[in-house]
Amino acid sequence: MQNKVVIITGASSGIGKALAEEFGSRGAKLVLAARTTEKLQELTLKLNAKGVETLAVKTDVSIETDCSNLVKAAIEKFGKIDVLINNAGISMRALFRDLDLKVIHSLMDVNFWGTVYCTKYALPYLLQSKGSVVGVISIAGYIGLPGRTGYSASKFAIRGFLDTLRVENMNNGLHVLVAAPGFTASNIRHVALTADGSLQGETPRDEAKMMPAAVVARKIAQAVVKRKRTLILTFVEGKLAVLLSKFFPHWVDKMSYKLMAKEPDSPFK
Repeated sequence: MQNKVVIITGASSGIGKALAEEFGSRGAKLVLAARTTEKLQELTLKLNAKGVETLAVKTDVSIETDCSNLVKAAIEKFGKIDVLINNAGISMRALFRDLDLKVIHSLMDVNFWGTVYCTKYALPYLLQSKGSVVGVISIAGYIGLPGRTGYSASKFAIRGFLDTLRVENMNNGLHVLVAAPGFTASNIRHVALTADGSLQGETPRDEAKMMPAAVVARKIAQAVVKRKRTLILTFVEGKLAVLLSKFFPHWVDKMSYKLMAKEPDSPFK
């Protein structure tokens, strides 16, 4: 990754921040995007102190012009794009019957449309460099998670979009990676939306038992270098669950329900 130009959305915290640190340690030049300017600047200063050439761009990926400006800023600064990592995303927790539809709109705008917008504007440059498009989805993009209708829908949509993009460009040298972490220690559950669109606040899960974001970032970076098409992380709640869902879908549905119902303040209770 030495001197490769890497754009990372949702870079101010969680997996995005870990990705910035990982790719920076591999010699990449970084273009970091997030809505939170203060955290983004803090990360930029930290990386610059380590000798990583970094550009911070305040970006709301749900706004098409912000995504266009992000790509434009990357080209103006570095002249090329080698890797685009669509990491920005938000989550939710509520039963669909109780859900204000604005919540699903919000998740689709950030998770799905953010990926589409950034990929659309970066694609010409990625084709020139025969670079990589990465979509960070979730196991929820393979298995419908109860209480996360909007989240699963957006992640399934990203997977379908990127899988199709890969086929369209199979003769153009474009690499497309769909990365599906399992439960990862990050702040995504703290800022997840509830039924009325308000922030959840406290996470309902034990973050200490989850895969660290730094491990996820390292595995995604390795998958980019090896130009893998898919990456499913964690064994039981990741690879095994996806495999079993193909052969025993009803059993996996029941296990998914039980897992979500065990959470504190579960909407199923």
